Parts: sequence; structure tokens; C-alpha cells
Amino acid sequence: MTDSAQPLEGGRDPSLYRPNVGLALFSKKGHLLLGRRTGVRKDETRYAWQMPQGGIDRGETPFEAAIRELGEETGLEARHVELLEEVEPWLYYDFPPALKARLSGPYFGQRQKWFAFRVTGSDTDVRLDGHTPEFDAWRWAELSEAPDLVIPFKQPVYAEVALRFARWSLPV
Repeated sequence: MTDSAQPLEGGRDPSLYRPNVGLALFSKKGHLLLGRRTGVRKDETRYAWQMPQGGIDRGETPFEAAIRELGEETGLEARHVELLEEVEPWLYYDFPPALKARLSGPYFGQRQKWFAFRVTGSDTDVRLDGHTPEFDAWRWAELSEAPDLVIPFKQPVYAEVALRFARWSLPV
């Protein structure tokens, strides 16, 4: 594994990584909500799934960004979830060179603050159409499945999240 695949800071300059939040949303049965990214070609579905995530806007705290992203990507509101845990420290991933070349901006990758939430509402509360859709479908999955379903450059972060949030994948 190269340094760029390590999810911990490891001497990286945080100012070169876009601040971002990630959300692990657990059901009462301990399953994890995964969304299928929009725009994925039908022949590239192997890495089409991910947990909700998004950038932190200027003036927002990571928690405020997490609640905003929760609504934008899943339609869930703060009243539909309970906070379980916030990961310390920030987790990092680098953009692969081909992606970095297509992106405008100074960032080498993203640094993410991860939150675990328990969904206290029902499946009918999940709505993917409340904002510009990030996902075209969603499903409940085992937490252990998530690292293999996400695009490869994010897999080390997902593996770290799976380790840190494993206790929340048990039924309540």
C-alpha cells in the first residue's frame, strides 16, 4: 500500500485536501445504507455504491455539514437519526492522477470527518429526489461489504470506517 492509500494523515498537509464529511447510516438491524452513484455506466456497477458524503461549506462545522448532506443525499432529516459516533482523526484519500487532471482546484484529495448515525425513522423516510440526486438507488448492506463496493481509491478509508464503526453494525 502506498502512502496515498493510507487513510490517516501521515504527514500530509491538510490544506491540500478538501474538507469533507462521510456518513455511515445504520438501521436498527445493524445494516448500512449504501447509495448507487448516479451516472455510473451499466458495465461499471462493481464500484457504483458508496456511503453518503460531501464537502464542508465555508462557515460550517463538520457536524452541520453532516446533517446538511444527510438531507441532500438521502432526504433524511436530523429527526430521523441519532448520532452514534464521530471518528477522530480525519481520514484521507488522494485522487488518482487521471481524476485529479480532470478536476479544477488545488486539492490532492479529500480529508473526511466520519459520523455514524442510527436511522430511527422508516425506510419510507429515505428520499433520493430532494436535491440534485447523488444516488439513483439505495439499499441496506452489511458494513463489511462496503469497502469492496466503493471505487478503489476510497477503499482504504472505507476499510478504516468499517473497523471503527463495527460495533454499530449489530442489531439494537
